[in-house]
Parts: sequence; C-alpha cells; structure tokens
Amino acid sequence: MKIDTNQVKEHIKDTLMETLDIFFIETEDPNTLEATMHVSQYHTQTMGVLHGGATITLAESVAGVGSNVLCAADERCFGMQISASHISTAPMGDTVRAIGTIQHKGKATHVWNVDVISETTGRLVSTIRITNAVVKKVIYTKKN
Repeated sequence: MKIDTNQVKEHIKDTLMETLDIFFIETEDPNTLEATMHVSQYHTQTMGVLHGGATITLAESVAGVGSNVLCAADERCFGMQISASHISTAPMGDTVRAIGTIQHKGKATHVWNVDVISETTGRLVSTIRITNAVVKKVIYTKKN
C-alpha cells in the first residue's frame, strides 16, 4: 500500500503507536500494509515475551492506518471488532513484523487479516482479524 511514511510518523506522534515504536512500511501491493515493532522490555509480559495486548495493538494499528488510507476524503475508520489467536512467542530483543491484508472493503466496514511474524525465527506469532467501521469524517475529528 502506498503511504507517506513521514506523514504517518507525524500523524501518530504522541499516540500509543509512537509509544510502542511502531514503524510503518510501504508495500507495492495496494491491499497490504506492513509495520514492525521491536520487542523491548516495555512490550513484554512477566515471562519476558511479547505481550498479547502489544501484539493486538500492532495489528489494530496496521488495519487502522490501512483503512484510513483507503477511506474517501470525507470518511474515517475506527476499530469495532478484533479476534486474535496467539500461536507462538517473540522474546525481548526480537522484532515482529505485522503484515495486514484487507479482505473486505465495503461502504460501512473494512475487514483485515494481520499476521504477526518473528523476524528472528520467521514463525507466526499471532494471526488477527480486525473489522473497522467506516464513518463520515464530520462525526469524528481530532481536536487540536
């Protein structure tokens, strides 16, 4: 998916995505968006591996940015449902890559499948299905 990574970086400033150090990657496929996240101590649970909540945040971020790129100028998307299956772990020091592919682009909803993969082992960490609601921009705007 074609994105301006500098514009996305500026847009996510002071958000959870910036806090978790999520880095978005442009792809050639118009239906796919990717992002990476380095697994630091702030991304782990008590056993020192990637926290499921951080994994879900990464996936929802990819689907959210992707949907908002696909929206018309007068629309915005918001997450409305997530289903995650955690398959394996990623230890502290690893980097995970989220590969999001849109499965359905409707007028009222977008459905994404996001696979999160360990860059160290190549193993699937989680597979996540996200449904986003498409709403008119005038309803929800960011106040500065």
